[in-house]
Amino acid sequence: MQTLTKTKKASPLVWLGANGLRILVSIAVPVITFMVMRWGFMFLRDSEAPKLVIALVAIIWGVGGVAVLYLLMNWVVEQLPTDWTRRVQPFVFIGPAMAILTWFLLIPTVRTLYLSVMNRNSTEFVGLSNYIAAFTERAMIESFRNNLLWILVGTSACVILGLLIAILADRSSFETVAKSLIFLPMAISFVGAGVIWRFIYYYRPANLTQIGLLNAVIVGLGGEPQAWTTLIQPWNNLFLILAGVWLQTGFAMVVFSSALKGVPEDLLEAARVDGANEIQIFFGIIIPQIKGTIITVTTTIVIFFLKIFDIVIVMTGGQYGTEVIGTQFYRQFFSNRNFGYGSAIAILLLIAVIPIMIYNLRQFGEREAF
Repeated sequence: MQTLTKTKKASPLVWLGANGLRILVSIAVPVITFMVMRWGFMFLRDSEAPKLVIALVAIIWGVGGVAVLYLLMNWVVEQLPTDWTRRVQPFVFIGPAMAILTWFLLIPTVRTLYLSVMNRNSTEFVGLSNYIAAFTERAMIESFRNNLLWILVGTSACVILGLLIAILADRSSFETVAKSLIFLPMAISFVGAGVIWRFIYYYRPANLTQIGLLNAVIVGLGGEPQAWTTLIQPWNNLFLILAGVWLQTGFAMVVFSSALKGVPEDLLEAARVDGANEIQIFFGIIIPQIKGTIITVTTTIVIFFLKIFDIVIVMTGGQYGTEVIGTQFYRQFFSNRNFGYGSAIAILLLIAVIPIMIYNLRQFGEREAF
């Protein structure tokens, strides 16, 4: 024990000379472990075994391999002098996350920024030309308009409906069932929701049997079928927004319901004793008490709708005046192969999202909104 203590306190050069072999072994073990894990995944990728067996082995191999890798890396760090162990050890656990964020987020962002100032083939520097085009072309102006419509109408509807349903459900004897039904769409992907609502709005000529739910109801009541998502422009955007509201209202309701349960009951009872009615209590007490939550939910849904892509691409493909920024980026970058223009659109979307995310994070920290 005394020898170990002295070794720990010795100078780094002396310690390195005495423990060089241990350091080499400590570094070699995790490297070999990583190579074995990589070999295992390569083997599984090319294996002809049943897919279910491959999936199970891959999960076990991956989770177990990562756990072993972390343990070995932690052991390597513990072999260093005490001061260095204390400095380096946190990065054993933070390092992989930072490496993943750097590789999959930071580097692609920098590369996209570089592409955004190049021409369509990334062979010539064009400066801000792509950004100027993004603010002057008719299709992009239409996309900005539609995104603004999604943000204003969609976010307002989600927040108002979520708060209203949360208040009514909390006072109902069927609270659990009601909240479950409203929250259920959250389990569906945006693509799945787009497919569902596309069938709801599906249009066929009046002389044919209507398979779209909405038109079937209208025809059953004696009306004429309508092409809800194609011909009724620009109001067809509202029918797409309705699908987004259907998805996000459950999220708003659950968060608001949790916040409402945190409003002091004594404060509400005191207001009722003083003669305040329910409307005065709602706007004078409940809203100020959950203001932080309202702001956080609103900014979160704004981010969702600012990045909206799936519902639009599934229901209309961005046609009939329903283009949004996300579909424009996809069309320019992947369909038209205009890498410069598409990258500029992606950077504009990133710039639009960042301030809202920063504000959202501040709300988490300052108000503890959730």
